[in-house]
Amino acid sequence: MSCWNRRLRRTWVAVATAGLLAVPVSASAAYGAETPTPPVATGTAPARDGSTLPPLSADVADKLDAAIQGVMSKTGVPGAIVGLWMPGKGQYIRTFGVSDKDTREPMAQNFYSRIGSETKTFTVTALLELVDQHKIGIDDPISKYIDGVPNGDRITLRQLAEMRSGLWSYTTEPAFAEALFADPGRSFTPQQLLEYAYERPGVQFRPGERFDYCNTNLVLLGLVVEKITGRPIQDVIEQDVVRRAGLTHTLFPTDAAFPEPHAQGYSNQTKTGAVENVTDWNPSWGWAAGAMISTLEDLHRWASVLADGTLLTPETQAQRLKTKPTGIEGAGYGMGIFDIQGWIGHNGSLPGYQSLTIHLPGPDATLVLLTNTDTSYREFEPSVLLGRAITEIVTPDHVFFLPKPVSESKPSPSAPQSTPPSASPSS
Repeated sequence: MSCWNRRLRRTWVAVATAGLLAVPVSASAAYGAETPTPPVATGTAPARDGSTLPPLSADVADKLDAAIQGVMSKTGVPGAIVGLWMPGKGQYIRTFGVSDKDTREPMAQNFYSRIGSETKTFTVTALLELVDQHKIGIDDPISKYIDGVPNGDRITLRQLAEMRSGLWSYTTEPAFAEALFADPGRSFTPQQLLEYAYERPGVQFRPGERFDYCNTNLVLLGLVVEKITGRPIQDVIEQDVVRRAGLTHTLFPTDAAFPEPHAQGYSNQTKTGAVENVTDWNPSWGWAAGAMISTLEDLHRWASVLADGTLLTPETQAQRLKTKPTGIEGAGYGMGIFDIQGWIGHNGSLPGYQSLTIHLPGPDATLVLLTNTDTSYREFEPSVLLGRAITEIVTPDHVFFLPKPVSESKPSPSAPQSTPPSASPSS
C-alpha cells in the first residue's frame, strides 16, 4: 500500500514515513534493464483555477524525459504515468513504457491504478471530518470506540493517525505473509488483520514516544469511522470524501475488482521472490490502509485538496499538517500525511503498483507518479527515484527523497535511504 516499505518473504514490513502499505519484500534488483519506449505527451489537464496550463518549456521537458527514462532504464520499471503542474511555468504530462510486458501495449494517461497507502489520506480525512462534526475527539483513546486494543486506553486517535501508537503492524507478521502467499486472491476482514497484529504480546513503545509506520493504525481508524457513521468505510469515503472533493474516478474496492483500463502490475513480492504478474491479487488486506484505486487526473485534484484542507476546517487542517520528526532528515509526518522537503502528500505501494501524489504550496506545484511495478532497485522505491529525479530538475531547493529504512524491522512508506544510486542513463 502506500507506505515506506521493505523486507519481503521473511516477514512483511510496514512502511515507514511516507506511506507504503508494505508487503513482503524480496531482493532489490528489478527486472533487468529494459529500454523504455519513448515518452508520449498525453494531453492537458486543467489548473486549479479551471484554466489549462501551457506545456513546460521544451528544454525543461527534454530534461525530464531524459531523467525519467534514465531511472526506468536503470531500474527496469515497465511503465510510468507522470503529471507535473507548475502555475506560471506550465505542465508536463507524459506516459512512458508499457502497460503489459507480453503485448507491449503502451501506458496511457487515463489508466486506473492501485494507490496503496495513499488510501490513508482518504481514511484520515474521513476521520477528521467527524472531528469537525464534533462526533469524535481527536485525542479520544481508541478504547472508547474499539475493544481489545493493546494499551488502548492510552493510545489516542491522533497517535494512530500520526503513526506514533506503538502497536505492531499486521504486515510484519510471518503468519499474515503465509496466509496471503497461500492465496493472494482471498479476502481479509479488518478483524482478521487485527488478529495478526495482536499475535505479538504487548506493544513496541509507549504511545507518542516515537514514529513507527504501522498499517494496524489505519485499520483501527477505519473501524472508528464505520462505528460512528454506521456505514461501511468504502461508502463513507466515496460519499463524504471522494464526491466532496470532486473526484470521479477514485474508488475503494471490496474485492479484487479493477476497472478498465488499467496496466498489468509486476512484483517480486511473491512467494518465490520471482517477478510475477500480480494484477489480480486481492487488495482487501490493505483495507483502510491501502486498498484504493484512482487515476492521474483525480490524484492531481486530490493533491491540492489534501494540502489545502478543502474538506476540513482551517483549525483541523492546521493540526493535521503539524508534522513531527520521523527520524528521517527532512521528513515529517502529520495525521495521515507527510511533509518531505516542503512537498506535502503521501506515496503508496501495493504488489504490482506504486504511486506518489505530492503538492508544494509555495509555487503551487503538484506532482503525480504512477508505475506498474513495486520492485525496488538497490532497496530504493521506483516512485522515490522518479520523484527525486523530477524534483531535482524543477524544484532544486525542494528535492523529494526518502532514503532506505533505518532498519528492516522499521520500514517506511517509501523507505528512507542513504546514498542513492545515480539516476543518469550512463551510470
